[in-house]
Amino acid sequence: MIPIRRNASASARFESAVPQQPTPDSVPDAAPEPVSVPDTSATPTGSQGAVVAEAAYVSRETPTREEDDPPLAMEAMRAVQILNPSGEVTMPRPERTRVMCVANQKGGVGKTTTTVNLAVALALHGNRVLVVDLDPQGNASTGLNVPHHTGVPDVYDCLINSVPLEEVAQGVEGIPNLWCVPATIDLAGAEIELVSVVARESRLSRAIDAYPGHFDYVFIDCPPSLGLLTVNALVAAQEVLIPIQCEYYALEGLNQLINNINLVRQHLNPKLDVSTILLTMYDRRTRLADAVEQDVRNHFGDKVLQAVIPRNVRVSEAPSYGQSVMTYDPGSRGATSYFEAAQEIAERGVKEPVGRNA
Repeated sequence: MIPIRRNASASARFESAVPQQPTPDSVPDAAPEPVSVPDTSATPTGSQGAVVAEAAYVSRETPTREEDDPPLAMEAMRAVQILNPSGEVTMPRPERTRVMCVANQKGGVGKTTTTVNLAVALALHGNRVLVVDLDPQGNASTGLNVPHHTGVPDVYDCLINSVPLEEVAQGVEGIPNLWCVPATIDLAGAEIELVSVVARESRLSRAIDAYPGHFDYVFIDCPPSLGLLTVNALVAAQEVLIPIQCEYYALEGLNQLINNINLVRQHLNPKLDVSTILLTMYDRRTRLADAVEQDVRNHFGDKVLQAVIPRNVRVSEAPSYGQSVMTYDPGSRGATSYFEAAQEIAERGVKEPVGRNA
């Protein structure tokens, strides 16, 4: 039995990891206790032992391979898949034009973001797409980098002055298959002016029907209200896409929206159907988001897309550059999620063609 000598370097290295025994200097009148030592023939001693111990010790702060960021190669592959530089038709085109109204009277649930990114995703993959900005704020026009200042021909002229849609639609720069009908602040007064107009609920429907060209998809971005502009969109569309934020308030007003859709179906547009529900702003860190998702899926069933849009800062940054997230950061989680949602919508359109002639 012999007392162990402290190795200074090993002691300093493992001082924070190994609890220290009190020393004779720290405890008055205490004698060092002898400690038995294992067989040194089988265990390295001195500096060799310190090296072996150092190699065996791994800090909990050391990142594992699973915790590392995704490889750049994988992100680049996703970006190429989303941007589709070859221009091939990789998403199926519907037999007839699908006119989809993106509606929810609650603001801030992602209507405009969903409209812009789905339209860009479908256009990048071979579909001809028209976006009708029916919100006086003009955010969809901003997201597509389409001029919508005062004096620019816009959807107001189509609704009030019966200007043909083809004279108002503008091509989106950098995306050959995408057009946008912009909205200016003039649209804010359209609801009052439409009150005295004959057949005011079907003004937009007739403008779309009279368009001479063919589109695979027409997306109508609605304002956060249930006024005449939204009614015009519901009458013009065959399908309603409802983005639902994964929070309680988003569910609260859903019944009122469904009731209005049913009224429009009964009196103005019997072909109208809620075909698609998209969950947006999903935060996987919270139980609330999971609870809202389960409630929505239990109520609407197969109408809810499997793709869920997460909270992603890239999605919020893109409009400030006049882009969608699909072109701003195609390798991001937000772009990948919207791409998957667009692919799902395209595949559903082929299985269940809707009835509006080109």
